[in-house]
Amino acid sequence: MNIEEFYDADPRRRSSDEINLGRDWVDSSGHRYELNWVVDTGELYLMAEPSEPVEMDPLGDSYVPDMPVDLIDVDVLATIADRAELDRVLTGWERVAEEPDGVAWLRERLSGA
Repeated sequence: MNIEEFYDADPRRRSSDEINLGRDWVDSSGHRYELNWVVDTGELYLMAEPSEPVEMDPLGDSYVPDMPVDLIDVDVLATIADRAELDRVLTGWERVAEEPDGVAWLRERLSGA
């Protein structure tokens, strides 16, 4: 589902705080993901978006245009009841988030939780 469908499916998601757990998770194909936990629902999700193209404006400045929401995919990986459980399950995430295929480590940790 895309990011708008994700938020529309449960109104608690839009108003909830979210804890970011890294913006540079990488899978075996080299795709980049962001990992977030929605406090009010307990959902831990990966958000994947295509690589952002860098464009130039007429003055020669570079910028990254806004990404259409239908290209931003969300994959809910697990529901984790509270912050203490989240911290327990994902202990050590900071050291593997940017490693090649850190997403595999993440999925393995969650399958054993």
